[in-house]
Amino acid sequence: MLRSRLPRSSSSLLGIGIGALIFLSKYRGKRLISTTAAPDLVCLLKRCFDLNHIFQTHGYMVLRGLDQDNLLLSRFISATSSLGFSDYAYSVFTHKTQPDIYLYNTMIKALSQSHTHSAKEAIFLYNRIRFAGLRPDTYSFPFVLKAVVRLSAVKFGTVIHSQTIATGLDSQVNVVTALIQMYSSCGCVPDARRLFDGVRFRDVVLWNAMVAGYAKLGDLDTARELFDRMPERDVISWTAVIAGYAQMSLPDEAISLFRRMQLEDVEPDEIAMLAVLSACAQLGALELGEWIHNYIEKHGLYKILPLNNALIDMYAKSGNITKALEVFQSMKHTSVITWTTIIAGLALHGLGIEALDMFSRMERARVKPNEITFIAILSACSHAGLVEVGRWYFNDMRSRYGVEPQIEHYGCMIDLLGRAGYLQEARELVRQMPFEPNAAIWGSLLAASNIHCDADLGEHALRHLFNLEPHNSGNYALLSNIYAALGRWNDSGMVRKVMRDTDVKKMPGGSFIEVNNRVHEFNAGDKSHPQFDRLYEVLCTVNGHSKMVGHVQKGWWWWAASA
Repeated sequence: MLRSRLPRSSSSLLGIGIGALIFLSKYRGKRLISTTAAPDLVCLLKRCFDLNHIFQTHGYMVLRGLDQDNLLLSRFISATSSLGFSDYAYSVFTHKTQPDIYLYNTMIKALSQSHTHSAKEAIFLYNRIRFAGLRPDTYSFPFVLKAVVRLSAVKFGTVIHSQTIATGLDSQVNVVTALIQMYSSCGCVPDARRLFDGVRFRDVVLWNAMVAGYAKLGDLDTARELFDRMPERDVISWTAVIAGYAQMSLPDEAISLFRRMQLEDVEPDEIAMLAVLSACAQLGALELGEWIHNYIEKHGLYKILPLNNALIDMYAKSGNITKALEVFQSMKHTSVITWTTIIAGLALHGLGIEALDMFSRMERARVKPNEITFIAILSACSHAGLVEVGRWYFNDMRSRYGVEPQIEHYGCMIDLLGRAGYLQEARELVRQMPFEPNAAIWGSLLAASNIHCDADLGEHALRHLFNLEPHNSGNYALLSNIYAALGRWNDSGMVRKVMRDTDVKKMPGGSFIEVNNRVHEFNAGDKSHPQFDRLYEVLCTVNGHSKMVGHVQKGWWWWAASA
């Protein structure tokens, strides 16, 4: 509990919440003290952690008349909102008789950073500025534009843009930066670029806004071109492009840029680590992921929740589920994403029973599962062959947990039934789906027909896959294998002929290997690796030794030689 010496004074009760009213009722009729207590208020605000603390601090302010000072009241509103009590902060603001533009800006900033409803209130409050006889300044526009981004209200954003021109503030760097961020976040990157090109003096924040806009759009070539042109870069610049590569499933480029970032002595922060861990998870780069984990520990980086979640995901996808469990067990605070990630990791490693036990722990911890959690649960059932358990979770998702089954859940259930040999039930579930089956659904049926040698089901699935992904060679190969397993060689050859006639190319096989924190990719017939000649020489030597002992196996060297 906050402790402070309370004076025996009184003040107006306007704008005070119920908690503050109860607090002040003990001190009615006592004298008001001047604002010399302002330094104490700052200390009290730093020690606020819950709503009771906020009530006491507000009462402390009112008793001394500190709530009449716009600057001090602004600090109170900012602290209250940062603790998640923006509704209370807004209530206090609305009872202020003459708020100045600084107070308006503080309240707009607080509301724009909160939930969607508060973002709407931020825009409403911005519109009230002129009615109060005030004029928006260079802080008003960036704050309200954050609310525009949260609501994706680009039309209102263009109105604000025109107002910045009318007030003559459109050339201010922080205003232009906010406009570029708004247009980029709302998908209007060409508009953002026109603004960027029209600015004569650009700081690193402005460059970052434009680079991030292209990266989020997925135009990584332009993002990289701008990045390379930047006169100076900070950690945000690097992180924007690294994250862009990771999000577009280009982990090699992401990790390569991260290494360049290290060579240029740029210290990564938590967000940069989050981006590169995502790339490590995609590549299965365990050594680099472990190095990043050690770096986080050594440099005392703040372990934000998403960073711990990313570590769990990286370890699980890179093959070290034990380490993923260690990170999970060490976490003091978890979220539904944390639980879902560890459940999915256990399922990925074939530990279906352990994944279901973890889900039971999640329920005991009173963490409500979401739709992604059930994808992980059904996947765990599929890997463990737990058909009855999978049926129960699938059928009770809606009634017990309030989660509406989506096409991904149907896909998991069809995969579960298909793997277990319940092919007709899987086929019937496809017919009953309220969604149009996609390639993943028909692919699951085709894979199941391959496992259980059901040519009729394989033909049925492939007919649909012809239309959905006509150039996927794997689908043709599966059906050909089914025919071959049944001794139907003519049909198997016919499928191969169809592939040739329709110019369907077989995707080359490939593999990854991590050596000294670096991931190397090898594809059949690809000679682009810088050390190809040396690798080929070593593999030929190994093959020669294998022949001497009577063991010959076609491996990567054979694919390379046949290129």
